[in-house]
Amino acid sequence: MSRDTIYALASARGTSGVAVIRVSGDQAFAGLNTLTNGRKVTNRSASLRVLSRNVSRETFESGRTKTKGSENVSRETLDQALILTFENPQSYTGEDVVEYHVHGGMAVVNGVLEALSECQNHRMAEPGEFTRRAFENGKMDLTKAEGVADLIHAETQLQKAQALQQLGGSLSVLYDGWRDNLTKILAYVEAELEFPDEDLPIDLVEHIRPQVTALCDDVAAHLNDNRRGERLRSGIHIAIIGAPNAGKSSLVNALAQRDVAIVSEFAGTTRDIIEVHLDIAGYPVILSDTAGLRPDQVDDVGQGAIESEGIKRALKIAQEADIRVILYDGTSTEIDPYSLALESNPNTLPVINKADQGVSLKHPAQPLEISVAQDNGIPEFLARLEKIIEGLVGLSEAPAITRERHRQALTACNDALHRSMSAHLPELAAEDLRLAIRDLGRITGHVDVEDLLDVVFRDFCIGK
Repeated sequence: MSRDTIYALASARGTSGVAVIRVSGDQAFAGLNTLTNGRKVTNRSASLRVLSRNVSRETFESGRTKTKGSENVSRETLDQALILTFENPQSYTGEDVVEYHVHGGMAVVNGVLEALSECQNHRMAEPGEFTRRAFENGKMDLTKAEGVADLIHAETQLQKAQALQQLGGSLSVLYDGWRDNLTKILAYVEAELEFPDEDLPIDLVEHIRPQVTALCDDVAAHLNDNRRGERLRSGIHIAIIGAPNAGKSSLVNALAQRDVAIVSEFAGTTRDIIEVHLDIAGYPVILSDTAGLRPDQVDDVGQGAIESEGIKRALKIAQEADIRVILYDGTSTEIDPYSLALESNPNTLPVINKADQGVSLKHPAQPLEISVAQDNGIPEFLARLEKIIEGLVGLSEAPAITRERHRQALTACNDALHRSMSAHLPELAAEDLRLAIRDLGRITGHVDVEDLLDVVFRDFCIGK
C-alpha cells in the first residue's frame, strides 16, 4: 500500500559545514528527479548534483514569494549537494531512501525542505517516523529501535556501549530465543490436545515441565539485575546529604567544576534540590545537592516553612537515591545524629569535610577525610564513589533490561510460566504458555500466531 513520502533534517539544526536531509517513501526518487532536473544518480553511490526547483520568472528576478499558476517559469538553484540513494528494501527504513548532503546554512536547508514540500505526496516526517517505518518494514524490532534512540541520547561511553549492544540485537537474540523455545513447548502441548491419536510421548505436559522450569529460572535471573541497565540508561542518582554548613554545595560545585549552587557561611542557604549531571568514569550520574538536615524544623510556619519544605525534600531524596554521600563538618565537636542514622542505608559513603582545619569530629567508623576548599582528597573520593557505582550497576557482557516496559512484560511472562506449571488441565497450561509467548512478543514487537502453526506442522507428521 502506497504511503506518503516523508522527509526531515536528519542532522542537528543550526549552522554547520554539512547538513543531511533524509527522504523515504515510494516517491523519494521522483522527488529527487524533480530537484536534479532529471539528472540520474547511481544507486548506493555518491553523486554530486545541482539541486534546483521551478519558480516563476517574477520570483526568480525579484526574490519575492513564488506566484503559483504562473506559466513563465525558471529554475532557481538551491545548492550543489552530494546525493546518496538506497533502493528498497536495502535501506534503513526498507523503503526507497534519498539522502541530500547539502551545505549547512539555514537558508540552504530551508530552501531544500521547501522544495521537497512541493513534490507530490511528500510531507514532513513526524518524530521517530523513519525508525517506526524501519520497524514496520521488518528492518528492526522494537528493542533495536529503542537502541537507536538510546544511542542518539547517549552522553557517556558506557551509555553508548549499552545502546550499541542493544542496537546490535543482544536483547532481540535473548528474547526471541526464549520465545522460540516456548513456541515449541506450546506446540507439543497443543499437539496432545488436538491430535490425541498421534504417536506422541505419554504425559507430555509433565515431559515439558523441566523445560518450562529452566526458562523460569532464566527469566528470573534476568529480572534480578539490580536494574543496572535502567540505571545506566537514565543515570545513577547520588544525593549529597548532611547537616547545614557541612559543605555540600561546595562539594557539588567542585565536582561539577562550576558554580551551580550558592555557597555562603550562613546555615540553610540551600533550600531546594539542585541537580547536576556528571560523567564519572563513564557512568552517567545525577548529583543532587540538598538542604541541611534539620528534621526538628519540619512543619515550621512563616519564613521557616520554605526551609521546612527543603528539609522534607532532602529526606525524601535521601531515601530514594541510588547512592548517598553523607557529608560531615570535620570541625564540629558533635556528630550529627540525623546524618549518622542515614548510614544504615545501603550504598552509603560517609565523608568528613574541612580536614584542612583540623578534624575534631569523632566518627564510629573511619570515613574518608577531604577538604573541598583546598581541593584535597577529591580524587580519592571519586575513586570510592566509582567503586560503589560499579558494585551497584556492574559491568557485564550479558544484555540488560533497559526500560520499565521490558521489566513489566518479563514479570508478566514469568508469572504466566509459573501458572502453567501449576495448572490442573493441559488446556489451562496451554493458555498460560500462550500468554507468556505474547508477553515476550510485546517486548520485541513480534506477536504472531503463525509461528505456532509453523512449528506444529513442521515437528509433527500430522495428516500422514
